[in-house]
Amino acid sequence: MKTSVILTLIGPDRPGLVSAVAARARAAGGNWLESRMTQLAGQFAGVVLLEVEAEAVDGLEAALRDLEGDGLQVHIQRGSELPPTARRAVELDLIGHDRPGIVQDITAVLSRHGVSVETLETACEPGSMTGEPMFRAKARLGVPEGLGLDTLQDDLEALANELMVDLELHDPLEEPPEAVA
Repeated sequence: MKTSVILTLIGPDRPGLVSAVAARARAAGGNWLESRMTQLAGQFAGVVLLEVEAEAVDGLEAALRDLEGDGLQVHIQRGSELPPTARRAVELDLIGHDRPGIVQDITAVLSRHGVSVETLETACEPGSMTGEPMFRAKARLGVPEGLGLDTLQDDLEALANELMVDLELHDPLEEPPEAVA
């Protein structure tokens, strides 16, 4: 029987770091399924989903904990066997002048509607014309089956107007997305 293991890592970035993680996982019988990795402010941050035979879990965890000797903070969590809830995939794109609280304001609306944030990528970049900081966010959302997108879009539109940001909410299988501002 297979067991899922979720590994999170944070520490000083260096060449060969991902290779070292992959080598330890493979040597302990782990199969690398999914990952998200980035470098932020000179630090490596990664999340990896591994799969391993149930009898090899302890050995995999020990091998991964050895990475702490390389200066990494390591957290290991075994996956749950909970059945996934029925959710519709929706994408959100946002751009506007940077200011504190944009993520909190948007996610508060999403939370009120029971929407889960499945992926979120953000960046602050200089605007092409003014050079002023522009905040960008791209998210993949899990919307409960019973929630109409019109209801969610109305609440997000009201907030987008208040924040003075451009926001697009769309089904990734439909084209083209409509801008909400």
